[in-house]
Amino acid sequence: MAKIELRDAQLTGGVIQRRTLHDEVVDRMRDMIIEGELRAGQRINETELCGHLGVSRTPVREAIKTLASEGLIAAVRNKGAIVNHLGAHEILQLLEAAAMIEQHAAIVGVIRGTDEEIAEICSLHNEMRSLFEARDRLPYYKLNQAIHTSIVALAHNDALNSMHEGLQMRLRRIRYVGNEKPTSWSGAMREHELMITALKARDGKALSDAIGQHFEKTNERIIEHLRETSDRF
Repeated sequence: MAKIELRDAQLTGGVIQRRTLHDEVVDRMRDMIIEGELRAGQRINETELCGHLGVSRTPVREAIKTLASEGLIAAVRNKGAIVNHLGAHEILQLLEAAAMIEQHAAIVGVIRGTDEEIAEICSLHNEMRSLFEARDRLPYYKLNQAIHTSIVALAHNDALNSMHEGLQMRLRRIRYVGNEKPTSWSGAMREHELMITALKARDGKALSDAIGQHFEKTNERIIEHLRETSDRF
């Protein structure tokens, strides 16, 4: 199942593990990219970033390496590290691949998943709904992604988990802005309600269809966002 990020510690297998400075810097920089504080195509100014985060260069440089491995930062010759950006066609391909994995995982996951695993996903969904009602967008988004990851994990297929994780990393900023408008956010929440209803019923086809519709709407929301803004991803 997905590990939910806590502010000061992580809960894994019932044991609380203290977070390192590296973890904190990586998470903060990742959030800055997701929220657009560090924009696509922007050069990473290590000096400014160190001052902003109140840390030395070493943890920032190590964080850049981690985020580069996730596809969020790229090294460009004569420019240094920049926030990676994707073209519209590549975005559509990534969303299509993620949808295919999640839809397949849904069909087999309702058979292989345990009652406890499904109950945990429903619990995450309830918590996410509370964040939606409070309009607490970034924590909502992180739970949203944890739910998608957990649905894939129901298939109990390590290869699928690994492929999906790589796609999730590259789609972080993109899926976040897909819910920027209140109407878009409300639509995404309704789509998740349909997914959870199908999951509770262990109806693989209904869950797969709901996930497919969710991705279609996500694609539409992102295209609309691109048309209305000058954002780069």
